[in-house]
Amino acid sequence: MIGRARQRLQALQWLARPRQPEALPVQLDRHRIYVLPTGFGLFLAGLLATMLLGALNYNNNPALLLALTLAATALASAVYAHLQLSGIRLEALSAEPVPAGAPIQLRLALARTGTRPRRALQVSHEDVRATVNLSTDSQVEADLALPTTSRGWLDISRIRITTTQPLGLVRAWSWFWPDAPLLVYPAPETNAPPLPDTGTTSTRTRVHPMGDELQQLRAYRKGDALRTIAWKHSARRDGLLVREYERPVGSELVLDWQQLHALPYERRIARLARWVDDAEREGRRYQLRLPGNPAIGPAVGDAHRHLCLRALALLPPA
Repeated sequence: MIGRARQRLQALQWLARPRQPEALPVQLDRHRIYVLPTGFGLFLAGLLATMLLGALNYNNNPALLLALTLAATALASAVYAHLQLSGIRLEALSAEPVPAGAPIQLRLALARTGTRPRRALQVSHEDVRATVNLSTDSQVEADLALPTTSRGWLDISRIRITTTQPLGLVRAWSWFWPDAPLLVYPAPETNAPPLPDTGTTSTRTRVHPMGDELQQLRAYRKGDALRTIAWKHSARRDGLLVREYERPVGSELVLDWQQLHALPYERRIARLARWVDDAEREGRRYQLRLPGNPAIGPAVGDAHRHLCLRALALLPPA
């Protein structure tokens, strides 16, 4: 019976405000805050009704005064719970993209109007919850780890904020529905082959402590490894000299969608995502070629990786 009642409430929640996604920032007001008694509040209401009937029946003034005082306290707690949410503002939300299947960390920036402290506020999205306090700081962050299942845009449904302060007799709640979809990268292939050999050659080199060829000798700097000191050359000078080596940067990779024609659609995306990560890990310059998109790169770095994985994530379904 309780399960059916909960399902009915979940069906009715779509009648509550807001009824569509809204741009940030959003502030809660009295038109979108809802208050209902908790189980303990219903028990207290029944107890007070019994006390009132008994006091009136037996003309017991002290009992009548006690029942009315407790009823006034319960009503005041309901007003206080409403005021706990009134004026709360969702300033912004953000999340770093993650591969599909990994939880995405959603950060909500909450602020308040006035100086009234707001304690034990519970922010939830489906089964994920976090508790925040707006007591001394003017702005706090609530972190929610949302599950992800597929690549592309993750649409955020309504986020609930609720409180049972101060006495737990009533529950006040409201909803945020931010119009801010989150990006989910494709899940990289787990056992992908090594990077392909296709690409254009490059004669560029860079200084590397484990390089193969000697580039130059320079003056010793604090922190240099002792094995890099050129003792024979230093003996002819007044100070220590250190060897600097160089290593070829390597060829510029071309990660081409058409080269993976033998793989299924989603497997191509997963393999290219793995190769993008591998190229970044090795410091290789790479170019990504996808159907219907201009070539991305060649380049290397976090910004280039994001552009490539974003393009893979937003490819249309097979």
